[in-house]
Amino acid sequence: MKIGVPSMGERGMDEAVGQHFGMVPFYTIIDSEKETVTVLPNTSSHQGGVGYPPELLHAAGVDVLICGGLGSRAVQMFEERGIRVFVQASGTVKDALAMYEAGELPEASDENVCREHGHGEHSHHDH
Repeated sequence: MKIGVPSMGERGMDEAVGQHFGMVPFYTIIDSEKETVTVLPNTSSHQGGVGYPPELLHAAGVDVLICGGLGSRAVQMFEERGIRVFVQASGTVKDALAMYEAGELPEASDENVCREHGHGEHSHHDH
């Protein structure tokens, strides 16, 4: 299984979890079967590239996303690609993975998504 975590840099398991899922510079991907950690640059349209983060992570084979939070549209895009999303992660990637493995992170739902994104209304930080 591959687990993706939005991250603020390239330090793998020791990197901070990025709290604005789509705007992070990197995604750390943990492959539990191969026991490898890779860092994938965020080349989505949010960072001046092409496509959306759910498409990028799906192409990388991610099965589960662990993050601080994200909007309802992103959750829908992950669901369409068969990727489960867990929210309220914090600390380092290693911390977030431990929280997930301990069953401490709730799965994304209408009750726990970011309300400022995904409803077609953009504030001053339009993206």
